[in-house]
Formats: sequence, structure tokens, C-alpha cells
Amino acid sequence: MTVVQLRTTIAGFFVLLTLALGVSASPLFHNANWLWFTVFVGANLFQSGITGWCLMDKILAKLGVPTAEKGCASC
Repeated sequence: MTVVQLRTTIAGFFVLLTLALGVSASPLFHNANWLWFTVFVGANLFQSGITGWCLMDKILAKLGVPTAEKGCASC
């Protein structure tokens, strides 16, 4: 799994988790303030899409997760 694949997997997991914790109809509901974390993840994905830079990519690379050499063609 490459850095980009892991980043999107982690972001997707956080979005689903925080929705489960923040939406009152969920059986895992804890507090509506969890939705602010969902906003944070979405804003970071938006910023990453525009600038091409993502802090999570840097963190995962330092942890030894391989980077994709040729984008999605090598996935």
C-alpha cells in the first residue's frame, strides 16, 4: 500500500468514524462536536487536492510507507 492509498484510507476511516460518533441517529452517537473533526478532515483533503501537499503524506513517508513512483498507474 502506498502513501496515497493509506492517506485516503485513513481519511475515509476518520470521516466514517466521526460521523458515527457525531450523528444523533447513530447507535454509536457520543457528541455532535465530533462533526468538527469531519470538517477538519474534509478541509485537509480539499487543501491537499488544490496544493498537492499533504502533511499526512510526509508523516507516512517518515514511517516507511512506500510512495507511488508514477501516481495511480503504479497502484
